[in-house]
Amino acid sequence: MDPRHITRQTSGTLPLSGPLPATREAPQPQALRSGVFSGPLQWLLEGPGWGVLRPATDFVLLCAGVALALGGVHGVLHVSEGRAPLFALPPLVMLLLYLRGLYRTRLRALVLDGVAPVVSAVSVAAMTVAMLGLFVNGHIPNQNAWVRAWLFALLAVGAGRVTLSFAQRLARSRRLVGKPVLIMGAGMVGSQVARRLESHPEYGLVPIGFLDDDPRSIAEVGGREMPVLGTVENLDETVEQMGVRNLIVAFSSVADARVSRLIQRCQELGVEVSVVPRMFDTINNRVGYDTVGGLPLMSFTTVNPKGVQFALKHAIDRVLAGIVLLLASPLFLILTIAVKLSTGGPVLFRQPRIGLDGHEFEMLKFRTMRGTPDEHGENDANWAEQVLSGDDDTVYSSFVPSGVHAAGVKDDADDRRTGVGRLLRRMSLDELPQLWNVFNGDMSLIGPRPERASYVRRFEPVVYRYGDRHRVKSGITGWAQVNGLRGQTSLAERVELDNYYIAHWSLGLDLKILALTVGALFRHVE
Repeated sequence: MDPRHITRQTSGTLPLSGPLPATREAPQPQALRSGVFSGPLQWLLEGPGWGVLRPATDFVLLCAGVALALGGVHGVLHVSEGRAPLFALPPLVMLLLYLRGLYRTRLRALVLDGVAPVVSAVSVAAMTVAMLGLFVNGHIPNQNAWVRAWLFALLAVGAGRVTLSFAQRLARSRRLVGKPVLIMGAGMVGSQVARRLESHPEYGLVPIGFLDDDPRSIAEVGGREMPVLGTVENLDETVEQMGVRNLIVAFSSVADARVSRLIQRCQELGVEVSVVPRMFDTINNRVGYDTVGGLPLMSFTTVNPKGVQFALKHAIDRVLAGIVLLLASPLFLILTIAVKLSTGGPVLFRQPRIGLDGHEFEMLKFRTMRGTPDEHGENDANWAEQVLSGDDDTVYSSFVPSGVHAAGVKDDADDRRTGVGRLLRRMSLDELPQLWNVFNGDMSLIGPRPERASYVRRFEPVVYRYGDRHRVKSGITGWAQVNGLRGQTSLAERVELDNYYIAHWSLGLDLKILALTVGALFRHVE
């Protein structure tokens, strides 16, 4: 197979046509570091202790919730026959949590991901307790005690899981705990996996190096900060010396038969194996699994942006936008007056953007700066040039926040934001007029952020799957934004997350993004 074809299919960080940028210096591998984590904290948050800590915490908190519902220690010791079925609540909840897979280890579980399973598990368990009381005693447990037990159990499990999740995430982010990871395949995808794990320590996976029989050059893969430790034949000694806990199989030059034997050997060594599938661009959470004899088959179900589900989404968007516009009209009046007094010019900033199917529309924002782009140049012109030159993955460390300075200027004296504008940007209130774009049908509440027409024409030929973002309406907020990719951040990563959103779309995902957006409104992100 032509290697250039593989690059086009798998790379999201380098230009996909033409020569590699001559000005880009690929990062060199770092010195080999020890991959061994040890100590009580490692055992508790990443080792065998984690499998004990979560259910033990749930059980203790559930028992405490039931005890409170019964009136404390005295109520527990002198419980009436009618209330006795409440003691079945803790084991029933834990059984349902186990059946829902909430005790399985996941790379990165958002708190919101566990809300629905926890609520349903506690509620079903409470109803089961009521039925048990009806069967044993002829009536459900005391209504007040039963409702209190359900409520206290819900709060206890929720609080315990949030606390444990926060503690693990904090320890991972500070690299106090982690699982040393070996990556098989030092090509485009393997290098991209390593960079992602390095930049997202909350996953708890710490890359220590690569195994590859024929690794591609550092320049070809856009930089490789971890060293190539050897070939696949060095697996056993690398696992022993570096304390490897996980292996990630990315694309490599190793034959499939040898990869299968490698995975079997990892299982013998007690090393967990994850695989980056070759058709990862087409895979979503709707993948089905079946077999023909002993041959596994995966079936793909795609999201249709032209289907009934998206029509329902857009209808809900317009109704919600209309309601918010009506309820927030006093706030709009206050902001309009404040912006007018601070800028002295038009209240709204209007700019052509590209939306659904490449159609152009006029996006609205409250003005936050003095002057116009025509006078001062585009604020992120340098960022765009970096993207087009292929240096997208380092751009976010090289530039000031979007909208702060005129192009090429980094002097605080040239900051064109008004005092009101700084406040609006800090709280994202400058985006509120886009509710009219949603009500008018040009945008959606949730979706990829729209870009200027001039940038779209330039980015589409060089950024992988950039044009696929326009399969759906642009949004006020999106999956990329709630994951921290706003302003002058990596365009390749934003495009990847935008297309992830489209492939995995559901109303539940939209609700999660809205909840995460509300939580991020008061953070200082510009």
